[in-house]
Amino acid sequence: MEYCKADINQLDQIFSLYSKAIITMENRGIHQWDEIYPDKEILAEDISKNHMIIGKKGNDIAVCFVLSEEFDEEYKNGNWQWPQSKFCVIHRLCVNPQFQNQGIAAKTLDYIENLCKTAGYDSIRLDCFTENPYSQKLYDKAGYSVVGYVNWRKGRFELREKIIH
Repeated sequence: MEYCKADINQLDQIFSLYSKAIITMENRGIHQWDEIYPDKEILAEDISKNHMIIGKKGNDIAVCFVLSEEFDEEYKNGNWQWPQSKFCVIHRLCVNPQFQNQGIAAKTLDYIENLCKTAGYDSIRLDCFTENPYSQKLYDKAGYSVVGYVNWRKGRFELREKIIH
């Protein structure tokens, strides 16, 4: 798989991928995302800030995610194991439904960890919806520890962290 920064010309394709993923999650009883979040405006902002990365298989986008140092105010509620570490945050990791169950999310986490190590980060943080067993299993298997919880509009989320240095 080839990873690269997303381009604004890919916005419609990226938005379509997230929309299909939302339908797939809804069909599985996972009410994590909807028409409000993540919307096209948020995704366009991710791309314009140069934070959105896509993974392509052939001509298809197989996975999208955002990597940045930005985080929500509620992250302050985390009992971070390495509070002084230089960290990066994963946001909106989404595997295209036509590529799910092929190990792409796990391979993408490996890619993210290597990218962050190379960029000099000590740890990675993220939040994970407590009602998404697929994400929880992915992050558990990859070694991300639960360090707290926050409540947002859609429910309860785990705050997670992994040291990578």
